Amino acid sequence: MIETTAVRATGVRLTALGLGAAPAGNLYRATTDEEAHATFEAAWAAGIRYFDTAPHYGLGLSERRLGAFLRTRPRAELVVSTKVGRLLVPSPETAHHTDPDMFEVPATARRVWDFSREGVLRSLEASLDRAGLDRFDVVYLHDPDDHWDQAVGEALPALLELREQGVVGAVGAGMNQSAMLTRFVRETDVDVVMCAGRFTLLEQPALTDLLPAAAERGVAVVAAAAYNSGILAYDTPPSDATYDYAPATAGLLDRARRIAAVCGDHGVTLPQAALAYVRTHPAVASTVVGLGTPEQARQAGERAAAHVPAGLWRALADAGLLAETAVPAPPEATGVI
Repeated sequence: MIETTAVRATGVRLTALGLGAAPAGNLYRATTDEEAHATFEAAWAAGIRYFDTAPHYGLGLSERRLGAFLRTRPRAELVVSTKVGRLLVPSPETAHHTDPDMFEVPATARRVWDFSREGVLRSLEASLDRAGLDRFDVVYLHDPDDHWDQAVGEALPALLELREQGVVGAVGAGMNQSAMLTRFVRETDVDVVMCAGRFTLLEQPALTDLLPAAAERGVAVVAAAAYNSGILAYDTPPSDATYDYAPATAGLLDRARRIAAVCGDHGVTLPQAALAYVRTHPAVASTVVGLGTPEQARQAGERAAAHVPAGLWRALADAGLLAETAVPAPPEATGVI
């Protein structure tokens, strides 16, 4: 079993490796119910017990598929999170089109930003219905970048009330930036934040704001997108690798390949090092990886369990590939299983 970390005093414990279920919503490519189920099965077999989804992922398809799987597992053994902030509004006039937002699903609904109290309650009720679950253990505000006032004034208080009532276990926010997450940590009573792509082997802006604040306040950090959406997921990044869901630039490809070469000199692969690096900060409770096939799930478990020598980080710094301030302190080596 993968080790777990408590999220404050909420009773929620996250496995150090979690499954991101965006691929189950047909992110970039269509998949079948059977393939999604097999992927979840493989993740479970690898010891993963934390599963993250959202209405945004495939216009609810991810929640439906994940819920169908989780209902076959002991509820007390798993943790599942979803997100609020985007309401799914039926859109029959576009149903014959494909969703324009990266997901290969019919555009049977449109996403409407809504961080109002009513919007949060409606969103969560709809998510519970789609997933067929009795509760979500963690609920995040999803990408409130342009909605700070409403998110803090209405959405978060609604979630905090649900937490106090025992309807949800832990509450927080999930974003692709660290600055506003830092504000959530310092100015509100969130339990956990999900930071996507801003603390990775390729870049570490969260080291200067979010991670110190979270450590100080006792807020758990879930590090998502440890591969920066793809570029760090290969032993040697290919020319068509993606970074932040877009084609990687030549400069980023060159840097990632140089990092991969130093990793090879230390007997580890780039993906193994990428997963190990984000686990070196004490504020990080879990690393969530998007997994779209059974092989990816098995591979993630193996990568996360790999021994990564601490000397690698120093070697990367000496090669100018990791800032001095980003070199983790000992222990001697990292690994999560």
